[in-house]
Amino acid sequence: MHLDLTDLRLFRHVAEAGSITAGAARAGLALASASTRLRDMEAQAGVALLLRGRRGVSLTPAGLALLHHARLVAQQVERMRGELGEYARGLKGHVRLLANTAATAELLPEPLARFLAAHPQVDIDLRECPSAEVARGVAEGLAELGVAAGHADLSGLEALPFRAERLVLVAPPGHALAGRRAVGLAEALGWEFIGLGAESALQRHVAGHAARAGLRLRLRIQAPGPEAACRMAALGAGLAIVPEAAARRAAAPLALLRLEEPWAERRLSLLRRRGVSLPLHAERLLAHLAGCAGAAPPHGAGATLLGNVMPARGGLP
Repeated sequence: MHLDLTDLRLFRHVAEAGSITAGAARAGLALASASTRLRDMEAQAGVALLLRGRRGVSLTPAGLALLHHARLVAQQVERMRGELGEYARGLKGHVRLLANTAATAELLPEPLARFLAAHPQVDIDLRECPSAEVARGVAEGLAELGVAAGHADLSGLEALPFRAERLVLVAPPGHALAGRRAVGLAEALGWEFIGLGAESALQRHVAGHAARAGLRLRLRIQAPGPEAACRMAALGAGLAIVPEAAARRAAAPLALLRLEEPWAERRLSLLRRRGVSLPLHAERLLAHLAGCAGAAPPHGAGATLLGNVMPARGGLP
């Protein structure tokens, strides 16, 4: 059976996307070319690798076996690139990193920017997803590294301490809750909310915990990110649940309230697969992020102003 790296990369992308069209796009191939390659792979294997349906594709047992080997080959290629990169700086390395919303939006941009500036031969594929999916993705080899909260299933993973994060409720200064220091989600549901996008890991996290408690947020609008939600909340559009760091960075006056929910305070960890060696550039990124752990509190200067009004920082743009 003859398969080249393009075949394996295509198959991995199709399997992970659950779609031949999306997988072909990720692999940089035309749909017709990708379909031909997949049919040729099945013909060579003498067995079906994909189950094709109206809503996409799923893997047969043989397809699952091939996916496992395709991931191993991809990891070996990345390891080779990292080692050769020491000799030829023009050869790019690639690290896949999964992280939850707070890490993606608040905690990782500066450390990742510093790493990229110091390692021009390395690219990073950063993807946002809920902590449970981060842990599962790293465990299954979808990514070399992850950043997730401790409530995720860390079976088969090595976890290194990274940062703490806190979710807070934000309201406009004149709101009835503005003088409170803390509030439970059930009490806050008497008012309408500004949510984040449907694909936001944070929104899915909040909505999931609310649903398990038999509660439902009444969303007036879904903002493109935590900072936009803060700006809209400051203008009276509704309440919002955002990372504390985003609320304290907002360029508008806001009341911050502690959420009296166990899921609102989390400790984040750096994740890697236990017993699996990483490509050199992934090892270096892990060491860099571990060195940044606890370097600064996620809310900046460390002041506690929950229940008080945060003044505007430079006014609204």
